[in-house]
Amino acid sequence: MAGEPPLLRVKNAVIEPLPLAVRSWLVRIVALVAFVAVWWLVSGLRLIDETFLPTPKAVWDAAVRASTWHQVAPGVPREVLGEQNYFLWEHLVASLQRIFAGVGAAIIIGPLLGFAMGTSTTINTIIEPYLNFLRALPPLGYIGLLIVWFGIGDTSKIWLLFLAAFPAIAISTVNGVQGVSQDQINAARALGANRLQTIRGVIVPATLPEVINGIRIAVGFAWTTVVAAELNNGIPGVGGLAYLAGQQLNTPLTIACIIVIGVTALLLDSLIKWIGLLAVPWKGKA
Repeated sequence: MAGEPPLLRVKNAVIEPLPLAVRSWLVRIVALVAFVAVWWLVSGLRLIDETFLPTPKAVWDAAVRASTWHQVAPGVPREVLGEQNYFLWEHLVASLQRIFAGVGAAIIIGPLLGFAMGTSTTINTIIEPYLNFLRALPPLGYIGLLIVWFGIGDTSKIWLLFLAAFPAIAISTVNGVQGVSQDQINAARALGANRLQTIRGVIVPATLPEVINGIRIAVGFAWTTVVAAELNNGIPGVGGLAYLAGQQLNTPLTIACIIVIGVTALLLDSLIKWIGLLAVPWKGKA
């Protein structure tokens, strides 16, 4: 206030709470530091065998080794690059290419089928049981069949990722279409809008938030499936590298791959959320 002494104004400024976003980031950073500290303490004191829980430094060294040229073995002059003749970032890019191909196809086909099911009771009645059946199947349940059909190359992997992502997008689109207020549809028709104009001007904008959420869920499903997709002939691929490292009891590299997969998933999810805010700025304001 204008009549307050300067000292009081300074004190009030000092005790003002931090913005919510800043506090959230501080809490996350403190929690991460505490987690790494506990991990370092437990592994450093050898409370758990390093075969099962290596130190953070060992994981970091494995990540660096997988990202650089290094000697085949101590004292051997010959050098190799990364792991399995690929750098770690090349493994990640290979997995992302498969993710983008599989999920990209799901993003195209899922909303189209979802809109058809949401606007037609007949189509919904016919397709819904099969869609729910596909959604309930674990990826490992049909990876063998896909390999028989399409071989061990990228085609079977892309199909697996597509089948993991497609049901979530289609079902979210159906829910979005069926959740559109009938009053909004009737209002548009009362103003003279035909069926196509009603779909384009009312149903599609109202459904977009659900479609975006479905895509977020689908990308998460695809990332949880990437290791299964790359079990066979998955090199290059970060999921295939994690699986191979686990078979070789190279736990530091396995954990490094898991961290890369998790961090990449978080970044992709944040990107999709940001795109969603740009695409549907009206979400939550209606």
